[in-house]
Amino acid sequence: MTETAPVIPTRRRASAWPWAVAATAFVTLLGASGFRSAPGVFIDPLHAEFGWSTATISSAVSLNLLLYGVVSPFAAALMERFGMRRVVSIALVLVAAGSGLTVFMSEVWQLVLLWGVLIGVGTGSMALAFVAVVTGRWFVRRRGLVSGVLTAAQAAGGLVFLPLMASLAGSVGWRGASLLIAAGALLVVPLVLVFLRDRPSDVGTVAYGADPGEAPPEEVVAGGAFRRTLTVVRDASRTGTFWLLAGGFAICGATTVGLLNTHFVPAAHEHGMPATTAAGLLAVVGVFDVVGTIASGYLTDRVDPRKLLAAYYVLRGASLAFLPFLLAPTAAPPLWAFIIFYGLDWVATVPPTVALCRERFGSRAPIVFGWVFAAHQIGSAIAAVGAGVIRDVTGTYDGAWWSAGALCVVAAGLSLAVSRVPDVGTVFRR
Repeated sequence: MTETAPVIPTRRRASAWPWAVAATAFVTLLGASGFRSAPGVFIDPLHAEFGWSTATISSAVSLNLLLYGVVSPFAAALMERFGMRRVVSIALVLVAAGSGLTVFMSEVWQLVLLWGVLIGVGTGSMALAFVAVVTGRWFVRRRGLVSGVLTAAQAAGGLVFLPLMASLAGSVGWRGASLLIAAGALLVVPLVLVFLRDRPSDVGTVAYGADPGEAPPEEVVAGGAFRRTLTVVRDASRTGTFWLLAGGFAICGATTVGLLNTHFVPAAHEHGMPATTAAGLLAVVGVFDVVGTIASGYLTDRVDPRKLLAAYYVLRGASLAFLPFLLAPTAAPPLWAFIIFYGLDWVATVPPTVALCRERFGSRAPIVFGWVFAAHQIGSAIAAVGAGVIRDVTGTYDGAWWSAGALCVVAAGLSLAVSRVPDVGTVFRR
């Protein structure tokens, strides 16, 4: 009995640490998503106080979105070089500084620097590439499921927190809401420092599902993170797989964040629906996104990711094609059906995309996925502008919804075109 007693705590510790890291990442991603989306509800208060035009204020938000995607692969490389704990802690401090210092701003350039640069870089360092790093280092089994849970936190945080931020901006003012965001970011830092360990070997354990004697999934990478990021994308871009995944994910961004997240509220308002009701429906999308993304992660562990992606895109395209016929002054049952169905599909594409990057690009998967995610944000930006142009030219959003539906069919084809086995060029030296 005395010989076996010490073994029990060791096993508990080995099984607990991966889930502690995942839980910490969940809280971090949830908060980062809320921090990134919050400036959108401050546009009207800033316009009223400073007289800045909507276009001027939106330029800071646009820079925020662009950096959110572009910074992601570089952040993944920095996590390889310096560790997740350092990078995420610094990112949270940047978000806190960007949000907290806004209470003192009086010039447009300060808005761009704080909202656009600091918050953009900070939240971009905690984007979906962070999910790939966590799952790649800490999980051998249940990777798809954990990817789904963490992705759900990242995607749903903004939609769920929007009504809260809007309420705070209206009750205590945009400065009070900004300070609350800064405080929230700082409160997460101690949690990260204690529980977000960089590698299983740091706490004397192994990744979940790994054999006790198995080496850590990733080793510390020497050399410059910036150069490594560019080297990885150079090598990945020589393969068809990278472009197929990036193209599909660009369409994913165009048909979610760029289109629905940006234009659903004004489109619904044009049909007589109050803006507050439309914003509430987007929050419901975020709630069902959690269910759909977790389910997608579960399926990714069991089904060919290529087929999952194709199914998700086809179903999304069909729902967007029907949306123009569902918009009305009130949220009727058919529109509720769309909201629920679309919510389940919102970012269900992420777990299978992460899985394909891991299968095809090995240890470089987090950086490669960071670049694929950058394509997602580029697609979002193009769609946000494109849908507005379609609305101005035609007088309606109908063409934007139908175009998005057609693009989803293209994305399904790109997903199925990904080879069943890795290309010769994607077998990178580890």
